[in-house]
Amino acid sequence: MRAAAVTEPGRLRALGAVLALLLLVFGAVTALEVSGRAAAAEDVVDRSQPLSADAADIYRSLADADTAAAGGFLAGPEEPAEVRDRYEKDIATASRLLVKAAAGTGGSARSADDLALLGEQLPRYTGLVERARAANRQGLPLGGAYLRYANQQMSTRLLPAAERIYQAESARLGQDDRSARAWPLLSIAVGLVALAALLWTQRRMFLRTNRVLNHGLLAATAAALVLLLALLAGHAYARSMLTEAREQGQDSLTALNDARINSLKARANENLAVVSRGAVLTADGKSDQYETEYTAGMARLGAALEKAARLADDGTGWASVTEARRTAEGWRTRHKEARTADDAGDYEGTLAKVIGARNSTGESFDQVDAALGRAVGHEQGEFTRAARRAVASLDWLPGAAAGLVLIGAAGTIMGVNRRLTEYR
Repeated sequence: MRAAAVTEPGRLRALGAVLALLLLVFGAVTALEVSGRAAAAEDVVDRSQPLSADAADIYRSLADADTAAAGGFLAGPEEPAEVRDRYEKDIATASRLLVKAAAGTGGSARSADDLALLGEQLPRYTGLVERARAANRQGLPLGGAYLRYANQQMSTRLLPAAERIYQAESARLGQDDRSARAWPLLSIAVGLVALAALLWTQRRMFLRTNRVLNHGLLAATAAALVLLLALLAGHAYARSMLTEAREQGQDSLTALNDARINSLKARANENLAVVSRGAVLTADGKSDQYETEYTAGMARLGAALEKAARLADDGTGWASVTEARRTAEGWRTRHKEARTADDAGDYEGTLAKVIGARNSTGESFDQVDAALGRAVGHEQGEFTRAARRAVASLDWLPGAAAGLVLIGAAGTIMGVNRRLTEYR
């Protein structure tokens, strides 16, 4: 072997073996890294983002159930069938999504504890609501106390647990997004080394043999260059699509979910302010607690809608957010009218302005929620389309890498053998 290494044919054989091995390593590393990026991108589309959306829906369903329970209580002993159906649908949705989340979450101890807490406390909450309804049907004032206690359990235990699950799934989505967007630096480095080695070998052959072109090595160089360019272009496109999915989809969804949650909180507090009729005060004893929380919730709703409007990147999304902002302003106006009637002692007039079928705050809330629902559906579609394009731009690269490096390795062997024949 030592004797062969000091001869030119021996050196050529060694160079050919090293180049072929380097190209095969380039293909293997590229396939491995790109497959990992593609798997992370698929997780973004098929696992992380759906779980994040489900976690947001758990929160929304629980908050909406609390709102419906308060609205049904305000309607009196004969609770409207549509309000009852809405409450039961929300509870059923939350229960179904809790089971799904338990099967699909990443297994963190904190998320498992929060899911267990929700599974334990949700039946207790529904029991308190049923007691409030039973007392309300009998005309007993105790019903209001049960409802306020149910709302307290929802606000202090169930919703915070649901929010922590949502935050955990959103963090998981961010981690998968970063993994999918990370540049395959090792593949790029190996590709550059392989390309440089091929060019150096061809220059060496030219200087020693005066042969300008070697078709085999030229084909290997072209294959390595094509694979390197395909790797850079494919991953750059995938990154741009994932960036679009995040900035024009997920960021908008986060703002819209915040808006929807705050609108639900505001509506529940608005209803409870009428139920309690000033019986629950803030810590300083100067203001109605539910009215204060309603005001804070509407302020957060306005801020979230403003952010969603800035993030809206097309006419469809912007129109839905604009409608939500317009109806939210109408909601504030109608709420002031309801508070004026309540302060004047006109309870029946207050009920009509809060839960009436027309020109009530309830009508405004439903319009805001419907507009936000349309905006969420639109942005969800935008996210999914952009993220799937990212997956598609990566899926073909491992196969292309295998094919090109085989061509390159074969071209290297053919090119070196061509020169070896000149020494025989």
